[in-house]
Amino acid sequence: MAEDNTATSTGVGYGTIPADGYTQQRRPGRPARPPMVIIRTGSYGYGSFSRMPSSGAALRQKSRRALSHMKEAEPLLEDQDNNEEEEASTQQAERAIEGSNAAGKTLKKDEEDDDSDDDEEEETKSVWYLILLTLGIGGLQIAWATELASTSPFLLSLGISKSLLALVWIAGPLSGALVQPYVGIRSDNCRISWGRRKPFILGGAAATIVALLMLSWSREIVGGIVKLFHGDSTSDNALFATQIFAVSFVYILDFAINVIQAAIRAFIVDCAPTHQQEDANAWASRMTGIGNIVGYLSGYLNLPGYLPWLGDTQFKILSEIASIIMASTVLITCLTVKEADPRILGEPTESPGGVFSFFSGLYVSITRLPPQIRKVCVVQLFAWVAWFPFLFYTTTYVAGIYADPYFRENPHRSDEEINEIMERGTRIGTFALLIFALTTFASSVILPFFITPSYKPAEDSHPATTPLTPMRRTGNGSDEETGYFNKKSSSSSFGVRFRQFFSAIGSGGLQIPYFTLRRAWLISHLIFTTLMAGTFFVRNSTHAIILIGLIGIPWAMTNWAPFALISAEMSKRDAIRRGKRAPPRTREGQLLAKDEDEAEDQAGVILGIHNVAIAAPQVVATLVSSVIFRFLQKERGTPGDDSVAWVLRFGGACALGAAWATSLVNEGDADEKGEED
Repeated sequence: MAEDNTATSTGVGYGTIPADGYTQQRRPGRPARPPMVIIRTGSYGYGSFSRMPSSGAALRQKSRRALSHMKEAEPLLEDQDNNEEEEASTQQAERAIEGSNAAGKTLKKDEEDDDSDDDEEEETKSVWYLILLTLGIGGLQIAWATELASTSPFLLSLGISKSLLALVWIAGPLSGALVQPYVGIRSDNCRISWGRRKPFILGGAAATIVALLMLSWSREIVGGIVKLFHGDSTSDNALFATQIFAVSFVYILDFAINVIQAAIRAFIVDCAPTHQQEDANAWASRMTGIGNIVGYLSGYLNLPGYLPWLGDTQFKILSEIASIIMASTVLITCLTVKEADPRILGEPTESPGGVFSFFSGLYVSITRLPPQIRKVCVVQLFAWVAWFPFLFYTTTYVAGIYADPYFRENPHRSDEEINEIMERGTRIGTFALLIFALTTFASSVILPFFITPSYKPAEDSHPATTPLTPMRRTGNGSDEETGYFNKKSSSSSFGVRFRQFFSAIGSGGLQIPYFTLRRAWLISHLIFTTLMAGTFFVRNSTHAIILIGLIGIPWAMTNWAPFALISAEMSKRDAIRRGKRAPPRTREGQLLAKDEDEAEDQAGVILGIHNVAIAAPQVVATLVSSVIFRFLQKERGTPGDDSVAWVLRFGGACALGAAWATSLVNEGDADEKGEED
């Protein structure tokens, strides 16, 4: 029997074969057979299921249950051929009908269960859920802020030159290019019962804590080992060993951070609903801002004066505080947010081992990236050449501007005096980063209210709601508020007014027409270019602090826009495949709806490739920075060293390329409507 591929049915159904499609023939005088029970799969749009069960195994189980009833009924039907008595035949036919009806009821009940499961999957998550989901990334950012603010001055104090320091920082992009894609693939194929991502989140957090503490205590650890063998801990050999030890743990730290970062980004994509991907990534950006504020505020305070029992240097105490906070936030996220059991996905795809096989598979995945995600990655290739110098040399830049008047006053200061001046300058640079973090956080909170979402929930499944007003679909198809953590909301007048206020905001009352996420991201690149050009006019540390603070606005967009666009695109494509979202009326949309396209859609793999697009340009930025430092840097303590400023200006020029590439990115639902028209 042929089915009409344009008809829409609900998942699995039951019914009689239509008389105009196929008719049953029976002998005169014999009772009619009961209607046949059939299992049919509905089509939606261009061939995908309008509502699919939770897994293939579930569909097979339902089919077996239905067929078991049919098998019980079938012998009774066959016995009718040998039974000549009318009364016995009638009784047997009635029993057969009961068996078939039982099969139909079984399928109908399971269909209702599927509807309930789908409603649960599509439920809008509360703001508290999004906070818990992204809390771990805030703790990670504190460790990252500690490394950014303190590691460069620490390595310079060990006698490492700026040109060598630039090569040391190649650890970040190198680890990002190698580790994140590998972790993405391994976590996609992980089948541990407590989740695909959590083992990597916890393992990466533990490694990050160990590496950060070992780095900050490098002098004492190497000195203790040298003394253990009756050596001189102040000798040149001991200093060289300390440099090697510290640089080694910079690499280990960057590799560990990339493990947890890859896993936690994929964790957010997995756990947030399609229509809340931008909200989830906005909260991730806010948590990043809070982590920066805590990290840089701690770095600005005189911690040895307040907490002398934790260590005698700023870097040591910062590392310990960052380790405690990161461990706490990661544990809270992993314990409160439930990750789906990956064993229901079946056995992972087996791939040949070896480094060559890994990179060849990665290359194939890159060629199969969905078009929208590929365009975002191209933007990142330009953007991160621009951002890398700023992130790693900000404290050095501000400290140099602060110290320059002192060096002009006396260019022949001792090493102790230079270290003291640079220590104060580093704290001023950390204060500038604190202002930068506050600006970033404020921007990440405010900007989402004014930006028009790229993707909206499907009209047949969700109303437009704010994340502060959790909603779920009831049995009759309407929506009701569920409150936080899926409980009934308070009916107090204050609670009603509070929800109405944020509902008005979330409904688009503050959104600026045509001010989409993509356009806001494009503008942020132009702002960054303008501010980097402003380094020509900075004459003192106050000007530098203001300049660094303003850069928090484009940085907020950099933390939000690419991840939101990618995760929304992945989630949208998954919804189209499962029939929960209408596909665009294009050839690609038809193939996607039929699950016949060859695009890469694994969250871990895509985010890993995206991080390659972030890491690879940092290698370029590192090499260019090293060349600039090689020709422009002056001896430590010499006035007029503006080599760092020229590195920042180089980054600002590269941001123009990022703005051009951003103009080629699609506008989400708006572009889909244009294609349909």
